[in-house]
Amino acid sequence: MATIHVDGQRYDVEGSDNLLDACLSQGLDVPYFCWHPAMGSVGACRQCAVKQFKDEDDTQGKLVMSCMTPAADGTRISIDDEQAREFRASVIEWLMINHPHDCPVCEEGGHCHLQDMTVMTGHDRRRYRFRKRTHRNQYLGPFIAHEMNRCITCYRCVRFYRDYAGGTDLGAFGANSNIYFGRHQDGVLESPFSGNLSEVCPTGVFTDQTHSEQYTRKWDLQFAPSICHQCAVGCNISPGERYGDIRRIENRYHGEVNRFFLCDRGRFGYGYVNRDDRPRQPEWRSDRDDGWVTLEVDAALDHGADRLRSARRVIGIGSPRASLESNHQLRELVGEEAFSTGIGVAEQRCLDEMHSLNQRCGLPTPTLREVEHHDALLILGEDLIESAARVGLAVRQAAQARRETLAAERNIPTWNDAAVRTLGQDRYHPVFIAYPTATQLDDVTAARFTLAPDDIARLGFAVAHEIDDQAPAVADLDSATREAARDIATRLMAAERPLVISGGSLGCEAILQAAGNVARALARRARRGGLLLVRREANSTGLTMIGGKPLEWALDELASRRADAVVILENDLYQRLPAAAIDAALTTAETVVVLDHQRTATWAQAHLGLPAASFAEADGTLVSLEGRAQRFFQVFDPSYLRPATRIHESWRWLHVLRGDIRRHPVADITLDAVTRDCARAHPALDAIVDAAPDANYRVHGLKLAREPHRYSGRTAMRAHLNVSEPRVPQDPDSPFTFSMEGYNGIGRPREEVAFAWAPGWNSPQAWNKFTDEVGGHLRAGDPGVRLIAPSPAADAFATAIPESFRGRDGEWQLVILSRLFGGDETSSRAAPIVARAAPATLAVADDDATRLGVDDGDRLEITGQAGSLTLAVRREATLPSGVVGLPAGLAPVLVAGEWVRLAVSRGGGGDAGGHS
Repeated sequence: MATIHVDGQRYDVEGSDNLLDACLSQGLDVPYFCWHPAMGSVGACRQCAVKQFKDEDDTQGKLVMSCMTPAADGTRISIDDEQAREFRASVIEWLMINHPHDCPVCEEGGHCHLQDMTVMTGHDRRRYRFRKRTHRNQYLGPFIAHEMNRCITCYRCVRFYRDYAGGTDLGAFGANSNIYFGRHQDGVLESPFSGNLSEVCPTGVFTDQTHSEQYTRKWDLQFAPSICHQCAVGCNISPGERYGDIRRIENRYHGEVNRFFLCDRGRFGYGYVNRDDRPRQPEWRSDRDDGWVTLEVDAALDHGADRLRSARRVIGIGSPRASLESNHQLRELVGEEAFSTGIGVAEQRCLDEMHSLNQRCGLPTPTLREVEHHDALLILGEDLIESAARVGLAVRQAAQARRETLAAERNIPTWNDAAVRTLGQDRYHPVFIAYPTATQLDDVTAARFTLAPDDIARLGFAVAHEIDDQAPAVADLDSATREAARDIATRLMAAERPLVISGGSLGCEAILQAAGNVARALARRARRGGLLLVRREANSTGLTMIGGKPLEWALDELASRRADAVVILENDLYQRLPAAAIDAALTTAETVVVLDHQRTATWAQAHLGLPAASFAEADGTLVSLEGRAQRFFQVFDPSYLRPATRIHESWRWLHVLRGDIRRHPVADITLDAVTRDCARAHPALDAIVDAAPDANYRVHGLKLAREPHRYSGRTAMRAHLNVSEPRVPQDPDSPFTFSMEGYNGIGRPREEVAFAWAPGWNSPQAWNKFTDEVGGHLRAGDPGVRLIAPSPAADAFATAIPESFRGRDGEWQLVILSRLFGGDETSSRAAPIVARAAPATLAVADDDATRLGVDDGDRLEITGQAGSLTLAVRREATLPSGVVGLPAGLAPVLVAGEWVRLAVSRGGGGDAGGHS
C-alpha cells in the first residue's frame, strides 16, 4: 500500500498502480483515452496530465502523465491545478482537429467516451478553421461498421485486437497525423472478439453494425441485467430494448467472469429474439393434418390440460437452454420418474462425468479471472475459441502473463504495457493443446498435438502417470507420445498454478477421464492447480444437477407406447438426434405440447404450441460451467407494445398447466416462489435463492430503474395504438421497474446493475464507478453464487484406457468440430451470425483426400448408420489420417465417434443444413 496526496486530500492506494489507476479507484475523475484497465498504459494520448509536486513545500510542480507515473508512497499531485486543466483542454482540442464533430449523427452519441472527456476537460469551442483530413472507410463484415474520420489516434483498437485478443488482420498504417486503423484491404474482421472494438474505441470509429439497423440512443434503451445464453461460460450482459426489440447487447462487468469483454457470438447472436416468425400466441391443432388455430390463453390451457389429463402417461423433456425454474416446473408437472433432460445419452454421460470430476478430482474450478493467473495449461479435446470463446481469451492472457513475470523480476511495473511486451516478446507460459485439428490458440502454445479422440485420452492418461506413478500406465505407448507426456508432466509440476482444461465437445468420456486423472495426480502431489470443464449449453451444468433420464429414453417410451403424451420445453429435438428416431416417437404420441420461443422442427410436430419467453422477456436462473448460479432478468414486457402477444415464461405456463390438469385453483406465481421451490426440491441447488436480490429489494425505498433517467418517448411509444398513456407494466418478479423512476445511481453498491452510467460517465468506462478498484470487483460483490466445491481429497484414478486409434479400410471415424458461428441452436437464427459463419465443410486429412482423389471444394457423400449427407471438402493438413471432421450445428444425421463411409458425390442433393 502507499499514501498519496491529491489536491490536499490523503488517499491510501495500491502502491503497484500508476497514478491514473489509483485516482480512478478512489472515485476521482481524471480524463484519459489510450489507457484501458485491461491493457495497461502506453502514454499515447497525453490526456491524463496532472501536476506533480516534489513535497509539500513545492509550489511549482511539473506536469506528468498520470498513466505513466507510479503511485509511490508520498506522491503529491493536483488534478485541479490550472496549468494541468489548461493542458488537458488543449490536448482535447488538438486530438479533435480532424474529428468531424458529427455527434448528432454518430452512433456512439450518448455513450461516447470522447464526449465524456470533452465535457470533463471543459473544451467547448472549435478554433481550427482549415481543411480536415479525411479517410475512406472500410467494409469490416456484418458486425462492425467503420468511420475512420472520428479517430483520435489512441491506439486502443490495435492494442486490444492484436496484443490482447491475438488478432492479425487489423493494424495501424501511416505515420504522424495520417494514421489509419483498419485492415490491409476491405474484408471481414477475423477475430471472434471484434465486437469489443465498439466498446474499446473511445469514439465512433468502430460501431455495432447490428445496432445500426435499428439505431437508438443509449438513454432511450431499456436495460436489465442478463446472462448470455449462447454457451456455458455465463458472461454477464446488458441487453437494450426499444419498441419491443432487442437493439444491442453491451458487456456487463463481472469481476470474476467476463470483466470487460464478450465474444462476438454473445454480443451479436441476439437476433432470434426479434424474428418475425416467432410464435407469439398459443397455437392448436387436434390432428397434425389440420391447420394451426390461434387460441387465447385460457382456451389453449384448457385444450392442453384436457389432453394431458386423459393421457395414460405423460413424459416431460427438458432443455439445457431453459432456466432451472422452467426445468423444475416441468419435472413437477410430470413427476421425477417421467422427466428427461432432453440431452442425448452420450452427451449426458459426459456431463455426469464432468459433474463428478468437479466434486471429486481434488482440484477447484477456477473462474475466468483465475484462469488468467495459471502458469501452465494442458487442454485436452477442446478448441476453446470455438467451444467457449471467452475461456479461450482468458487462456491467451494466461499464456501472455509470462511477460509480467519477467517484468516483475526486473522491477518493471505490469501497467507499463509497452515495456512489458518489449521485454516478453514471444515468450509465454507453457500451453499444451491436444485436439484433432489446428486451433486459434496455437500461436501461444508450447506444443500442439493433432490426435484422434482416443489418442488424446491416451496422452492425458500418460501425463497423469508421469506426474504420479500411482495413476495407471498406458500400454503400448509410442516413444514420441511418451516423451511428450513426460515433458508436459514436468512443466505442469514445475508451475505454481497448473491448470487442466477439457470438456465434452468431442463427446469422448475417455478424454474427460484422462483429464480427471491429471487433476487427481496434481492434487495428490499437493500442487496448487485447477480443473476447468467445458459444457456446451447455457444451463447444461444446472440441468445435470437437477437430474433426469436421457433423451433416447423419452423417445423410446413414446415410440413403444408406454407413454402417450409429451411436454417438450424449449428444445428442438431434431438438433440432438437423427430425425428418424424423433419422428417415430412424436408421430406415435397422441398429445405433443411444445413450449418454445422459436418455430422449430419440433414445434411443427406439436398439437399445442405455447409461446415461451426468450431470455429478453423472462426471468430465471442458469448455472455456468464453473458452477456459478446467476439470475437473468426480463428486459421488457412483450405485451406492452404488442398487446396481442401472449408470450410468457415457460415456468409460468407450466405452473398454470399443472393446476389446470389437477383442476386446482391456480394462483399466480412469482419468480421468487418458484426459485425457492426449486431450491427445496434439489438440495444441490439450495443456494440459488442467494444468486440475486429478491423482488423486495429496494434502495432508499425505490425499485431499481431499467431505463436511464433521460429516457424519452414514453407517451409516444404507444401512440399508434392509443393516445392515452397506459400505466407502465408492473414487475412482481424482480427488484426492477419498467421505468426511469427508480434508483440507478452509484452511491449505493449493488450486485445487479442494469447499465453502466454515472455522473459524467456515459460510456462503458462508467463501470469504473461501480467497482471497488479499477478492474476489481463490484463494490457490493460480483453477482451469482458458486454451487460446486471439490472435496479436499481426490478419489480413485480412472483405469479404462482406450486402445490406440487405428484407421479402418474404407471407413473413417467422425468427430464433431466445435463452431463458434453457426454451432449453437439459437444464435444461428440471427442474420449477422449466419452472414459471419463459414460454409459448412467436411474436414479431410490430406493423405485421405489424396487417396480419395478429392480437393478443396469437391463434394463427398458421408454415410453413417442413420443416414447420409453431402458436403464440400476442406483439406486439413493437421487432421489425423482416418478421421473426418464435421462442423457442429448441422442436423445430426451422423453421430460423433461413429465410423462412416465416404464416396465422391455424383449429384447435388442431400446437403446438410443448419438452422433456418
